[in-house]
Amino acid sequence: MKETRLIGKNIIITGASGGIGAEMARLCAKHCANLVLIARSVDKLESLQKELSGQYAAQIFVRGLDVADSEGVRNVFGDILEQIGHVDILVNNAGFGVFRHAHEAGIDEIKSMFEVNVIGLMACTSMVLPGMRERRSGHIINIASQAGKIATPKSSIYSATKHAVLGYTNSLRMELDDYGIYVTSVNPGPIATNFFNIADEQGTYVKNVQRFMLQPDYVARQIVDRMMTRTREINLPRWMNAGSVIYALFPTMFERLGKRAFNQK
Repeated sequence: MKETRLIGKNIIITGASGGIGAEMARLCAKHCANLVLIARSVDKLESLQKELSGQYAAQIFVRGLDVADSEGVRNVFGDILEQIGHVDILVNNAGFGVFRHAHEAGIDEIKSMFEVNVIGLMACTSMVLPGMRERRSGHIINIASQAGKIATPKSSIYSATKHAVLGYTNSLRMELDDYGIYVTSVNPGPIATNFFNIADEQGTYVKNVQRFMLQPDYVARQIVDRMMTRTREINLPRWMNAGSVIYALFPTMFERLGKRAFNQK
């Protein structure tokens, strides 16, 4: 069944070469949206473009870009806006994490995580906001994490980037409320993607949480189903979000009782 809200909409998805980014692209193409798919891996994007163009009557463009390159973001998004005219939906999905104790994290690694997960997300958003404000329409969807709500050992840097994404998203939502622009944060738990090839080099965390892992197609469907709707947050799985509520109310107790589980990375 096609989602009529998305027919003809211009949608940009960063980090679209795999995982939930690629799954969102498949669903949006099925709903007859026009897509601009962005990632560093151009070959993977072109393969996805070929797959989707052969199945659906949607315009699909691909652009290679490292969102950590602010000048590159300006140039690529400038070209995109000239090509398609305007952006209806931006999904800031590009990001990565590395699980290490804080004293083991090198400064270059720390900078890289913030440049991609935070600065890159803000840079991409800043390129589409003027047009959305002028048209008084649009949707910004930022992929954050449950780690942005509940920080755990060995994820101090990654959690800090996602805390920043949530702070930015919440402020942006209030700024744009009078302009008819929707702003949504997506806060998933662990997803079965190649994210953990980098984040969890030893495979310890994946082994410990494998039974709780979300499937990328399920996460993508939850996001696409809420595009162009006034949705504040998408929290997956729901039981994990309940933990963040308890954490906010009883942080000391939560950290003490959850200590064993938190140290499974």
